[in-house]
Amino acid sequence: MMRRKHRRLQQEAELDITAFMNLMIVLVPVLLINMVFASNGVLDLNFPLGSSDNQASDEKLQLQVMIYPQQLIVSDDRGGVIASIAADQPSAEERQVSYDFDKLTQVMQQIKARLPDKRDIVIMARPQTDYQTLISVMDRVRAYPAMVAGSLVQAELFPDISIADAPEAAAGRAETPSAAEGGAQP
Repeated sequence: MMRRKHRRLQQEAELDITAFMNLMIVLVPVLLINMVFASNGVLDLNFPLGSSDNQASDEKLQLQVMIYPQQLIVSDDRGGVIASIAADQPSAEERQVSYDFDKLTQVMQQIKARLPDKRDIVIMARPQTDYQTLISVMDRVRAYPAMVAGSLVQAELFPDISIADAPEAAAGRAETPSAAEGGAQP
């Protein structure tokens, strides 16, 4: 016996996308409303002036903040230490050294009171300095929160920030410069 092949009638199925469209109409606005917009802050940084410029303008004082693992040192370019702010050593569960940024802000306010026209400062960090520490120092030397007429505003300290490498000698090393350079000690 021979079987008959039944030919089924093929019908094009209609897509009912009404439910999907309703979902998209509701879902897209909800997602757009709840989306968090990322904002990037941009800081204008300057290169520190070279030594020839410093010699030409001896009367101009250059403030510096040096970031070391043990401390923050606020000084001027002539080697005078204005303030030394000791860091808290990390405990066993902490990995990062914590600095007293409130004291740094107080020192910057005192300097600004003595030098109201001064706008520039050099932040010197070691290559191992944590990024968040560098940004926190920059934020603290740039401005501080102040109450003016009952509202909280950011009062300006030293907004023109330059970044440089911190010198190794002040990092608490016991070696002499000739030993650090590979020379023989007398």
